[in-house]
Amino acid sequence: MAEAVAASRVEVRLASTGADLAEIARIANAVQPDEPLTVDQMRWADERYPGGSRFLATIDGEPAGMAGGGRVYIYPPDHPAWWGNIAVLPAHRGHGVGSALLAAVSAAAARAGKRELMGRTTEDRPEAIEFLAHRGIREVERSKVVRLELAGHPPVAVEAPEGVRITSLEAQPDLVAGVYAVAKDALPDIPGEGPVAPETLEEFVTGTVDRPQVPAGGFAVALDDATGEVIGYANLQLPSAGSTIAWHAMTAVARAWRGRGVAAALKRATIAWAQANALEALESSNDVENAPMRAVNRRLGYQPRPDEITVRGPLWFPDRPTAAGTAHGSAR
Repeated sequence: MAEAVAASRVEVRLASTGADLAEIARIANAVQPDEPLTVDQMRWADERYPGGSRFLATIDGEPAGMAGGGRVYIYPPDHPAWWGNIAVLPAHRGHGVGSALLAAVSAAAARAGKRELMGRTTEDRPEAIEFLAHRGIREVERSKVVRLELAGHPPVAVEAPEGVRITSLEAQPDLVAGVYAVAKDALPDIPGEGPVAPETLEEFVTGTVDRPQVPAGGFAVALDDATGEVIGYANLQLPSAGSTIAWHAMTAVARAWRGRGVAAALKRATIAWAQANALEALESSNDVENAPMRAVNRRLGYQPRPDEITVRGPLWFPDRPTAAGTAHGSAR
């Protein structure tokens, strides 16, 4: 008689200590090295946006995966979906870890009064896409990701259109209210699921200006040179302290000033700041429908990367029927 093989025991628990956060960061960074996560980032998010939950999964006591869920700053507090992230170490996939973590996040979301989950993955992670699709969480938005390598790149001059002056929040921190006014004007026009302009200046400052990963020098601001009015902005976000790669978090121009080269000037200003601060690359992500911004990126020499996919779907629990043969992997 063949010897019986004992099933692996998957356990999920709520993360509650500094050591737990360090383990979550270790797992997340092993699965998602292009999106570094630090303990400091998690603590900052918990302080500014309380109410979220993080989980650790083990197989027979060995760390196997992590998950988190909560509000993300680009959406208002009453948004019906929780933002979720699941990462399972490759060696432990196919044993139910991803399903257990998804169920834990879903239960936490339900307790928070949410009825859906949202998250991101990329087109080069087919196992994650399949895992989520089999549980009713499917693509709702696709963005084109591009990257500009700065090593050997010629110095970029900050050339503003006629009548426009480019500065930064580092040089003029008093411009924050004007930047917020542009956000309220511009963000509703961005295709896709978001972001949404915060209801108050204070919340905008918390999520967009005072984030530890947002350098004030890399927060470019365009002004009407005649009136001093803010007409556009572009900001970078560093994934973690000491990072040599930054993301273009947002490039926004007031409606009345579009089509005059303001967006390109702002983007050149952020590239120039990145070069001056020894960064190695910049990445940008724009909805497939955002043709004007994608054209700016092409003209500046950004090169394609795998598409970024935003997914959304109902909360998932183990007793919900699923398709056979699902794959388990990272949901981000």
